[in-house]
This record gives sequence, C-alpha cells and structure tokens, in this order.
Amino acid sequence: MPIRTATAIIDLQALTNNYQAIKNCAPHSKVLAVLKANAYGHGLERIAQALPQADAFGVARIGEAILLRDAGITQPIVLLEGFFSIDELSLIAQHNLQTVIHNKFQLTAITKTDLSKPLKVWLKIDTGMHRLGINPDEFKTFFQTLSQSKNVQPNIVLMSHLGCADDTHNNITHVQTELFNQITVDGPIERSLANSAGICSWPITHYDWVRPGLMLYGVSPMLENTDETRESPDISPVMTLKSSLIAIRKLNANEPVGYGGSWSSAKPTIIGVIAIGYGDGYPRHAKNGTPVWVNGRIVPLVGRVSMDMITVDLGASSTDEVGDEVVLWGKDLPVEKVAEHATTIPYELLCNISRRVHITLV
Repeated sequence: MPIRTATAIIDLQALTNNYQAIKNCAPHSKVLAVLKANAYGHGLERIAQALPQADAFGVARIGEAILLRDAGITQPIVLLEGFFSIDELSLIAQHNLQTVIHNKFQLTAITKTDLSKPLKVWLKIDTGMHRLGINPDEFKTFFQTLSQSKNVQPNIVLMSHLGCADDTHNNITHVQTELFNQITVDGPIERSLANSAGICSWPITHYDWVRPGLMLYGVSPMLENTDETRESPDISPVMTLKSSLIAIRKLNANEPVGYGGSWSSAKPTIIGVIAIGYGDGYPRHAKNGTPVWVNGRIVPLVGRVSMDMITVDLGASSTDEVGDEVVLWGKDLPVEKVAEHATTIPYELLCNISRRVHITLV
C-alpha cells in the first residue's frame, strides 16, 4: 500500500451544504462568509470560488482582499478590521472593497482624504465585547459624519460583535442585543450582529446580515457543555486531515516512547508511528490520550508530538499494517475533540495547517 503523508482533504460539497444550512437557519438574512486566515486554513481563493452564492466575503487584512480580486472574485469584500493606514484607502477604492470603521483615526482618514470614489462603509459599535468598535455615546457623531461625507456611500451598515454567543446560559448576548437595538433603532438601516454561534442559537441576532465563520467549515461554534435550546444546523466538516502509519513495533511493559520518555507502556502493546507532527500543524501540546482514528476505531496518542511524527497505542491485539490510513480530524473524528485534548480551540488547529501538507479536493 502506498504511504500517504499529511494530507488535508477539502470537501467542497460539504462547504456548499453548510452554506445552505446557514441560509436555512437565517432565511431572511444575507450571508457574509468569513474567509480570514486563509479561510480558516482551507484555502482562501478556492473557498471563495466554491461559494458563488455568497452575498459577500469578510477578510481581516487588505492583502487577503486583493488576493481574492486577483483570483477573479467579484462579490463584495469587507475588511473586518478596516484599514490601518491612509495609503490603504486608495487600494480599497481601486479594488472596490468595503471597509469597517471602528475608531477615530479611520473616521478622520476616510472623511478627509481625497478619494477617487465613495466607499461602502460598515460602522462597528462596541456593545459589550470591548475589543473593536466605537463607544455607544459616539454613535451619533460617527454616523452623522460618515453620512455627510462625499467619500462614503449611502446606506451604511451598522454592526457589532457577540462575545459569548457560544454559551446559551450567558445573558450577555441579550444585553448586547438590547443595546444594539437601542443604538440603531432609527431608520431603515441594514444591521449585522450574528457570528456562527449567533446564527445557531440566537435568532434575535440575525438581522439583515449574518457573518458565519467556523460553522461554514463544518465545526460547531457552541460550547460543548451548552444545553442548546434548538437543534444545531446540519453541518459537516469541510476538512479531513489524514496521514498513514509508517512504522509498527511491539513494546514490552515499561518501555518509553518518544522524546523525554513522557509515556511508558503499562503492559505489552503495539505502537504505531504516524507521518504527521507539529511541522504539519498537528498540535505540539496534544496530551497522551488525544484521539486518533485508525481503521474504524479510536486509538490514543502516546508520547510527545514530534516535528514530523506522532505515536499511538494500537493495542496488543492490533492487526494494523504500515501504510494504513489514519484520520487526525474530520468526518470520523471532530476537530473539537482533538482541540480539547490539546487545550486549544478548533480555530487554531485549522488555521495552523502548514504549507507542506498536501491538499486534495473532493
């Protein structure tokens, strides 16, 4: 059997199905699909090209937006962090981009700079996350200044961001939503509040635009211990990370495995070595017992994660062979479970896939 090293299988049909599930959840909202950080490790251009039905795309940096334009993407693209220098304003106009405004520097720059054409603006309000966004008492000044500027298109979109929507027991989402309503009550203005968790569990936050990120890629945005009050959308992983067994060896009792000898066999067993490591993006701090899918069953990671390899305990009765396929996360093993054992979050695991991982589209 040929040995496959670290490979990420990207299922574009799953992506399309997830998008439709989002539309079913928020049927009256337009969808801004979030593609920042290389589309959460799935490939910026390929994910955008696979979603011609998306109403808009969201990115964090202008370089990401320009890559999308160079790839032939014509849908609206929103810079979710806005711009960082006055020089970027001409690029925003040149590439027909939209920008978030969330501070006084950006307000002054966009209204005082000589631009070739007016820009589409999303005004971000801080409703309680206390990260980006203008203070509620600044809203009237910002909104009036932008509305009167020749550099700003009419129909400014008003937005905020939810800090705790992944926890249905946390009342802060109600508090944020009520404040957002109070601030934006006047006029027929488009509004946006819901991230992935808001889409799943807080219909009151859907408004005119929803902004799915993690759930677009088939990963639950909700806390595992959250008692959800409605069914989760029918989403499935877009990425399945695979590799192969490259060595199998028998161990006696009390024999250590890997750097530092951090794990030793309690009894005779069979160890499998898998061609993947932190050089591929597998989490360096994954603990002993982290689940790995081998031939239809879960086996535990044992020993320290290396740059190019990990080891798993296949069990004393194992019949696995060199070359057998292994799933690190994906359709047979949720990335959320791996993240939990690595004391991190699914976002980090997906975004950390390295350049040497082979990509296969299905």
